[in-house]
Amino acid sequence: MNSELRDLKWALVASRHRSLRQAAETLNTRQSTLSRRLHDLECELGVDLFERTTGGTKLTPVGREFLDLARPLVDEADRLFLTFKTRRNGGRRPLRIGICSSLSAGNLRETLAELRRQIADADILLVDGAKEGLLGELVAGAIDVAILTSGGGRWNDRVLPLWGERVVVAVPEHHPLNNRPAIKWRELCDNRILLTRSGVDSELEQLLSVKAGGSDSLRISYQDVSLDRLLSLVGAGYGVAPLLEGAVGFVCPGVAHRELHGDCGQMRLQFAAYWKETNGSPMLQPFLDLLRARYPDLSVSATSD
Repeated sequence: MNSELRDLKWALVASRHRSLRQAAETLNTRQSTLSRRLHDLECELGVDLFERTTGGTKLTPVGREFLDLARPLVDEADRLFLTFKTRRNGGRRPLRIGICSSLSAGNLRETLAELRRQIADADILLVDGAKEGLLGELVAGAIDVAILTSGGGRWNDRVLPLWGERVVVAVPEHHPLNNRPAIKWRELCDNRILLTRSGVDSELEQLLSVKAGGSDSLRISYQDVSLDRLLSLVGAGYGVAPLLEGAVGFVCPGVAHRELHGDCGQMRLQFAAYWKETNGSPMLQPFLDLLRARYPDLSVSATSD
């Protein structure tokens, strides 16, 4: 990996930890080496990516913008190296599946478990991301298939309708909303809402925004963290977090889950499989066949498959 790509990767790790010491430990390098490489990168770009304080290191607004653009490049480079290392070592290329929701429970988890049961040597590579980014990865051939929410986005190739997932809300255990059998979206909007900028959170935000008459009326706190850390914030009382039911298998102390209901009952998001007709992965067809077998009522109604 050349130095520029390495520096980008190191900067991304530093942005996640917000501590150069912890980031250096993760990268198995010296803190002084990491600090010097980040400084050299900033000098090359002519901007400050990080704000360094006694309390730690955090991204500047310019740094956040830059690394948001750099992250897909680094992720794709990692996948490229992994793919060709696998081939070099005599292995079969894994089926690269783009996902935008949690695997801790639900249909996607069960589908992948069934794939493994049917094909003992099945090998997959999961790629996490938001919908538009994963559709772009499909176009570029960086992934083979994506399991995403239905509708929206620009896609003119193959689509297979799949399941629907309920929208649930993670709430602190002692929060008044935990006493409700289900939470109405109006009740949710009276609380601070914790969201990330990845996965399905942008679509959940859009759903709530439509209900609330605009995002300006929502008290949203964006967090650049993974699901486990987001739920930890919920358990600590910093807000509530809308999720899909596939995330309820992740248990976090002090956090409960309640269904989110609209005026007509359960709020749900529908999912579909997206792929390119020209994709030649040998594992793609068995995976699609499994999806059709598990969800036959949806498969036969697919007009674009």
